[in-house]
Amino acid sequence: MSARRLSTGAAPIFAALGDETRLRLVSRLCTDGPLSISRLTDGAGVTRQAITKHLHVLEEAGVVHSLRQGRESLWELEPAPLEEARRCLELISQQWDASLGRLKKLVEGPEDS
Repeated sequence: MSARRLSTGAAPIFAALGDETRLRLVSRLCTDGPLSISRLTDGAGVTRQAITKHLHVLEEAGVVHSLRQGRESLWELEPAPLEEARRCLELISQQWDASLGRLKKLVEGPEDS
């Protein structure tokens, strides 16, 4: 997959994860598994309504999805988009390493033996 296509697909994911509260929600879901909004609100320091809005942003980016369990909605992490974001970061890291390697060769110049 090309760098352009990979980064374009990952852009909404990075945008969704760019908020501290949403990043904490993803971390909680990653660690604790599927959780209800009331469980996600515990200790978050924000209202249930705010948590719900953040979850919907994450859902639009494909990072989480909700499922019904009885009368409750549970929110669960969707690993595939996060894996796509990880691949994008790895590609950027490889490109950065290659650029730094070229810069090092340019700065150090040809080695005289």
